[in-house]
Amino acid sequence: MQMNILPTRCLAFMILLAVLVGGPTSLWALTLGEAKAKGLVGETLTGYLGIVSGKGSREVRALTKDVNQKRKQKYQGIAKRNGTSLQTVEVLAGKTAIKKTRPGHYIQLPSGKWTKK
Repeated sequence: MQMNILPTRCLAFMILLAVLVGGPTSLWALTLGEAKAKGLVGETLTGYLGIVSGKGSREVRALTKDVNQKRKQKYQGIAKRNGTSLQTVEVLAGKTAIKKTRPGHYIQLPSGKWTKK
């Protein structure tokens, strides 16, 4: 009976190790709050998230793409419900997001340069 326990424990350990090392990246996924706090991303005047420096890591690009896709869907719904253009909603959302940005986090200026609020 003891011989059956050892292979079971080994298998459980191997599964746990596989999940931790090569499993879903959501276990360590970068959150929007963390990315902003680290100065990796910031708010733009167009209501979308932007990468502050360079192209960003794969994880930062994925986070930015995901957030922006969700925002665009939301903005499109708002525009449709209110009978206005997507661009109008984007600009209003950008102003709101910049206003709500915490001190020390990045915002994009009209010139395209990034600055800490």
